Amino acid sequence: MTEAADLTAGRPSLGECVRAARQSQGLTLKEVSARSGLAISTLSKVENGQMSLTYDKLLALSEGLRVSVATLFEAPSATRPVTARRSISRAGGGRRLRTDWYEYLYQFTDIARKRMIPIMAELHARSIAEFGDLIRHTGEEYCYVLEGKVEVHTEFYEPDLLEPGDGIYLDSTMGHAYLNAGEGAARAIVVCSGIDPDLDAALIALLSGRLRGAASS
Repeated sequence: MTEAADLTAGRPSLGECVRAARQSQGLTLKEVSARSGLAISTLSKVENGQMSLTYDKLLALSEGLRVSVATLFEAPSATRPVTARRSISRAGGGRRLRTDWYEYLYQFTDIARKRMIPIMAELHARSIAEFGDLIRHTGEEYCYVLEGKVEVHTEFYEPDLLEPGDGIYLDSTMGHAYLNAGEGAARAIVVCSGIDPDLDAALIALLSGRLRGAASS
């Protein structure tokens, strides 16, 4: 065995490292393709050891996977590290954002780079005309109705009426809006998730920008 071969013996291949990095985040090839700009067929060939990548494509792949280039050549860990993160939400605690359409209480704001964004929502708008343009953002979300009646409008479906105990799970990149469809208050728990490590900041910026736009119109 040559010295070069001896140095690489036992090391995982690029494909094994890429697959491990992707699967550790629960991502599909399609999702990595969308994030990196590399074709699904290219990613598949890389993972199966049928293709290598130039540095610029390695850089694009690392950015898409949110890992360093060096990680693409490291042996995959058998177990995920324990982060030991925890936070407690006290009644009324969190960051409150008030608009004409929603009143959102963002919880656990002391934890950065969350994969889930839990929000306590009180809904005000009672019509699409009052709400305005549908909201879109990256990721997926779940809405569970606590009180009142909630009418969910989405870009590709007829409106759905939800009552206490009902819930809906949807693709957040699809335009959507939650309306108060009852006589009294309407409250819900909304949980957003996505691959953006700063999703909570992005959501707050989205609603804040919408609020500023309404104020200037």
